[in-house]
Amino acid sequence: MSDKTNEQNPELKAGQFRALTEEEIASLPGSPGNLGRRGFMKMGALAGLAGVGGTLLAGCGRASTGEQPVSSKAPAPAATGMPEDHVAPGKLDEYYGFWSGGQSGEMRILGLPSMRELMRIPVFNTDFAIGWGITNESKRVLGENFPRGGDLHHPHMSQTNGHYDGRYLFMNDKTGCRIARIRCDVMRTDKITSIPNVADVHGLRVQREPRTGYVFANSEFRVPSPNDGRDLDDPKKYQCVFTAVNGDTMEVAWQVIVDGNLDNTDCDYDGKYVASTCYNSEGAVDLAGMMQGERDWAVVFNIKRIEAAVKAGKFKTIGTSKVPVVDGRHGSELTMYIPVPKNPHGLNSSPDGKYFAAAGKLSPTVTLMAWSKVDDYFAGKLKDPRDAVVAEPQLGLGPLHTAYDGRGNAYTTLFIDSQIVKWNIQDAIDAYAGKKVNYLRQKLDVAYQPGHNHTSLGETRDADGKWLVSLNKFSKDRFLAVGPLHPDNDQLIDISGDQMVLVADAPVFSEPHDSVIIPSRLMAGKIKRIWDRKDPFFAETVAQATKHGIVLEKDSKVIREGKKVFVYMTSSAPTFGLNSFTVKKGDEVTVVDTNIDDIEDLTHGFCLSNYGINMEISPQETSSVTFIADKPGVYWYYCTFFCHALHLEMRGRMLVEA
Repeated sequence: MSDKTNEQNPELKAGQFRALTEEEIASLPGSPGNLGRRGFMKMGALAGLAGVGGTLLAGCGRASTGEQPVSSKAPAPAATGMPEDHVAPGKLDEYYGFWSGGQSGEMRILGLPSMRELMRIPVFNTDFAIGWGITNESKRVLGENFPRGGDLHHPHMSQTNGHYDGRYLFMNDKTGCRIARIRCDVMRTDKITSIPNVADVHGLRVQREPRTGYVFANSEFRVPSPNDGRDLDDPKKYQCVFTAVNGDTMEVAWQVIVDGNLDNTDCDYDGKYVASTCYNSEGAVDLAGMMQGERDWAVVFNIKRIEAAVKAGKFKTIGTSKVPVVDGRHGSELTMYIPVPKNPHGLNSSPDGKYFAAAGKLSPTVTLMAWSKVDDYFAGKLKDPRDAVVAEPQLGLGPLHTAYDGRGNAYTTLFIDSQIVKWNIQDAIDAYAGKKVNYLRQKLDVAYQPGHNHTSLGETRDADGKWLVSLNKFSKDRFLAVGPLHPDNDQLIDISGDQMVLVADAPVFSEPHDSVIIPSRLMAGKIKRIWDRKDPFFAETVAQATKHGIVLEKDSKVIREGKKVFVYMTSSAPTFGLNSFTVKKGDEVTVVDTNIDDIEDLTHGFCLSNYGINMEISPQETSSVTFIADKPGVYWYYCTFFCHALHLEMRGRMLVEA
């Protein structure tokens, strides 16, 4: 901006600029009321140029015809003049965000409201940075012949009485038909369970009451049962199953056969029910066939009745699996099928424990159902399952997922409209009952095509109504071009006031799917800063060393058992316990490295050149790796984490004799 701009404002000196008035903002291209997508971007840029003293205008958007306008309110700056989502250097975020990593197979940890990425936790993927999928410890978790990747979708934290308890995070691998568990004290994957009798695992939620005993997961794709080559092209014999996993043992507890294809799932707050959206009531295998019916369902599972049926032996097993499978198709006393508009997607329970909502996807509506009506149905007081519906607000095009603020408001993503719509639950119920009331509160443009959204603590009794994150599938022109593959765009929205205010964009690597937001205070004291030497994560390696008479914290030596060579060493900045070791070509070599430093953040690595081996060893941790020394010569190993001024000198040689 040049000083010529001030010719129209003679009261300003050169180099000074004033903020635009509301009338001037309204006259800008793309002002609320006639704002298009490109105009939306132009307005944000112009408003930024008009800022004074570092205060920027943000959150401007367009109004939808016949509906309440998008807020043009700017986030209130703090006393320092910084935006409210600013977290100064050296300051800590108020919340943890646990993000799915999509087809990367990893989970990511973010800080909120800064939206800074703090760490990536490999789960279903191999990761050279820490050696996940390379070390013996990680291979024990991943299992034999593990797939070399995964599609991680829905991370959810364990709960006790409807409150996050900081014990575990659970997530699903859609492509690998698996469920994983991360220990929150060390933020490391400790269990992975393969789910039998399914072609995929999609929606996942944890039981809230009385605690996370069960982790529930949907199978989305229908396949023959058993899927062993029979009935290949007979869709009438395909089926889909719902799965309950014991969250403590990570063993599959039971499964339920359903009609249709399951999608997303959520639980009540009493430990009695879990419900899932269910589409393809036609049982088709192509798009045209899946669109023939007028309605699909939300199917509710009665946990106590299913447990009783299993205990009474009223189940079957499928193929070689020993998991009890009960029949929950139409007519079963174990399930309830609530008709909803075609192809429902997200299913989300309200934090007051009263309602659950199924988003329409192909319908502009969200179907709100009452858990109390589910009680009535299973008690025989409600004959028509559709009578469980208490509201069906029309919100916009492509509703996918709904989040809550704990103040009686819901927030639904509109995929086609690229908006978040805020609506009031009680007003929607009143409108459904025939009262003339406007349940819509606001629509906010997001960029673009939002899928999941999540509010801070919004999936617990503690929903605090401070922040909402919109996980958008497209970013288009929001960031610098990086090639044909664009980043996704996660947007942070302030919902603490009457109006939603967009405060930050965060480009992310494809394709984050879901997230949870948890106060950092909840995790205080639960996260370890160094490893416990008695930790079960590397207990098997410790037991092996004990058999060899090795004290891992002290000994650095080589033990040969025929063609098997065990190399034990310590790491302490800036040296390895062994400067070199010698093996023969063809030997099976196991290197066991123990970091004996006990200073927080003093991590070491063991990387072996030309062998594709690297592993991370945090303070007081033991890591091991096994490989075949198939190439004669001199191969250096070195530390990969900058641990000391002499870090580059922290290395040694593996001598492989021909």
